[in-house]
This record gives sequence, structure tokens and C-alpha cells, in this order.
Amino acid sequence: MSIAGFEDGPAPHGHSGHRDRLRTRFRKGGAEGLADYELLEMALFGALPRRDTKPLAKALIAKFGSFAEVISASRPRLLEVKGVGERVVDDLKVIQAAAIKLTQQTVLEKPALSSWSAVIDYCRSSMAYEEVEQFRVLFLDRKNMLIADEIQQEGTVDHTPVYPRQVVKRALEISASGIILVHNHPSGDPTPSRADIDMTKRIIEAAEQLGITIHDHIIVGRDGHASLRGLQLI
Repeated sequence: MSIAGFEDGPAPHGHSGHRDRLRTRFRKGGAEGLADYELLEMALFGALPRRDTKPLAKALIAKFGSFAEVISASRPRLLEVKGVGERVVDDLKVIQAAAIKLTQQTVLEKPALSSWSAVIDYCRSSMAYEEVEQFRVLFLDRKNMLIADEIQQEGTVDHTPVYPRQVVKRALEISASGIILVHNHPSGDPTPSRADIDMTKRIIEAAEQLGITIHDHIIVGRDGHASLRGLQLI
């Protein structure tokens, strides 16, 4: 039985064959062989076993922009889309969690400074699509292995309060000798602001007095990432 507005409904004619064709294409070409909405269709198969998932997948892409942005969207925003219920959101959030876990594990297994692309991938998967600014700190030991990954502050769509003393105090508490600062720009543009640069310099000054190295400050957004060290801003 189906009720208008609920997640599932009767199986449309031929939808089984369509699903089989998508699965075959995925087996042959992987995710690269599918459009974002088609990959999302497949992600919805489990939550909506009797429903044609293409219209919902296309509606989600139209609202949020891409597969990555769909799975990263907040639960309340996802539930605004007609046809999306808690089960659909749960399945999407499992995919997001798995993606973050995979990139995090890669960072944990190698010294951070020798696997910089993995660090960037992890930061982007964790934060690039957040709707408010977050300030994250990756704490490293003397071998540059990750010993803690913590969100220090959350703010608004364009501002996060950051307190250098808190960052340094936490590094001392867990015996970290190095730090990578990370925050996101919900606007999508990762270009550092003057406030970003000034705040980073204040943290560097506080950390240097205690022998703690600030390796970089990475800013992530939907449109990419920026490294203050790479841009020679610190």
C-alpha cells in the first residue's frame, strides 16, 4: 500500500529491467560510467525497492547540485524534498559517513605531510559542503601521524570565532607537536580572507612560543581548496 507523499509506492512497469541495466553499466564502468543522478538512483534502490528512483534522484540533483552535495546536505533540507523520508535520508547519510571514514583511514595510516592529497580529500569530504563555518584542527605527533581530529568551533555561514589560546592549550593537553588548521567556506569559494590570514598568524605566534609547529591552514569549499602555506600567506 502506498500513500501520497510517503517514500515508496507500487513498482512501475519495467523498473526492474532499468535497475538491472544500471547495475550492468556500473559493473562495467564504475561510477565514472554513470551520471550523478544515475549513481544517486542506485543509492536509493535499497530505501525505495518498489519505486522508480529516477525522478527523485533528478529532483535531488536539481535542488543540491551534485551527488556529493546531496549526500552532504543536512537532514532537514533533504526532508524538504517531496518523496524523501527518514529511510532515504538514513541511506544517504550512511554513504556520506562511509566516504568520510574511507578518506580518514587513509590519513591515519600515513604521516600527514607525506600524504597531503589524502589530507585534502579528507578535509573536503568532511567539510566542503557544510552549511555553516567549522574550524577543525588536525593534531600531529613528532612523526606527523594524526593523533586527534577535532572540530574546535562552529559559527555562521560566514564567520567562526577562533581562540588561539584554546588551540594551543589543546595541543599541549594531548602532546601534539604539529597542527594543521582547517576550515570551510560555505559560500563555496575557498579564497582566504584577510581575517583568515590574520587569525592564522595569531595562532602561529602563540604556538611557536611553545614549540608547536603550524604546518598549514587549509580552506575548503565546494569550488576547491586553498592552502595558506602554498599561497605564501604564512
